[in-house]
Amino acid sequence: MRGLRVRRAGLDAEELALLADISAAVGDDRGLAEELTPVLRVSTREVERRIDDGKSLTRRMPQLLASMRTGELEAYGARRVLTVVDPLNDDAARQVDEVLAEKLVEAPETAWQPGNLAQRVRRLVEKVDPGGQTERARRARTERKLELTPGEHAMSSLEAHLPAEVAAACYSRVDGMARSLRRGRDGRTLEQLRADVTADLLLGRDPGVTPPEAAAMVYLHLPADAALSISDERCELDGYGPIPAPIAREIMTNARSTWRAVLCDPGTGEPVDLGRTRRRPSAVIRDLVRVRDRECVMPWCHRPARHCDHDHQHPWATPDTGTAGGAGGGSTSVANGGPRCRRHHRLKDQPGWNTHYNPTHGITRVTTPHGATYTSRREPVLTPSRTTPTREAPTGRRTARAGPARDTNQEQQNNDTPPF
Repeated sequence: MRGLRVRRAGLDAEELALLADISAAVGDDRGLAEELTPVLRVSTREVERRIDDGKSLTRRMPQLLASMRTGELEAYGARRVLTVVDPLNDDAARQVDEVLAEKLVEAPETAWQPGNLAQRVRRLVEKVDPGGQTERARRARTERKLELTPGEHAMSSLEAHLPAEVAAACYSRVDGMARSLRRGRDGRTLEQLRADVTADLLLGRDPGVTPPEAAAMVYLHLPADAALSISDERCELDGYGPIPAPIAREIMTNARSTWRAVLCDPGTGEPVDLGRTRRRPSAVIRDLVRVRDRECVMPWCHRPARHCDHDHQHPWATPDTGTAGGAGGGSTSVANGGPRCRRHHRLKDQPGWNTHYNPTHGITRVTTPHGATYTSRREPVLTPSRTTPTREAPTGRRTARAGPARDTNQEQQNNDTPPF
């Protein structure tokens, strides 16, 4: 399969480079797309996308194109990167291309997974062109829309393009209501319940359950100086990634946001640990683990932590129920916990899989049944300081939970986001 991927990536690079050459020679991309539609046997819009991708790669991101030629990246992953850098001018895009190539030299293999790669590029774009981030975000938010796409077998898709925090809040609300119905022994699957709850809310029908207390809440991470408008340091939206500081402050100051303070160690950029000895994690432990890790700890999974299980890295056991000799097991604490989506929580105990997560350092190591090992490292919540401060000089960090107010018509209209 690796060999097939390398060959396919090389062919993708050859096709995109050739399309860029033909485009330069013809000078009429619209006519060229129409002419190539029956040749490539894809839609005209897809041909236009490939022509644009080829031109962007050859002119703006030659290092990324070289990675395709060596088999590291296929056309889909390249398109994810190009979408992120598309608003940049040519010079800024080439700068991102150079820095990305340098960083990928020593990066783990999982860094090439399209979702991971796009997330890495977002951070580079933020550093290369910090002044343009806010303008691009504001422009994108004005282009919000709802799309209906007919599908097969008498089905269609309804997709809402919304501001990231609104989309996350909508999904959290729908997911919370679906899970409440599921706990009530409803026979539908969670996917069916989410779809049905969404339809009921949009159509003004009673979905049969009220939203849980924490539904429609999302975490917003921002340093204290960014919250006070002293700086525009990196801010992140849980389950999405970096967002401009002015946008983060707008979310933070929304009258419907709920604040909670989380103390972080400025030397490491991580929240302070909270130890517990009981089996079921307290709400404080669950929240702090979700704030710290933000996503499922598997290297290629980006399911937000708020939709994951709280997993004990070292299995929990009391001295009475532990291993021989009463040694016990892992404690229920932030230092022994991590978020795993339900799929990867179950996979952890499957024969042949060896997964280890170090909550303290944020390192995940996964060995598959056939012996391949993948390693990834968690990005710190805050950018660590150059020197570790003394215990007498802690810094605070605000975490905003942003989401629509409950029981409003506007919120019901916004509850139409697709799952993550």
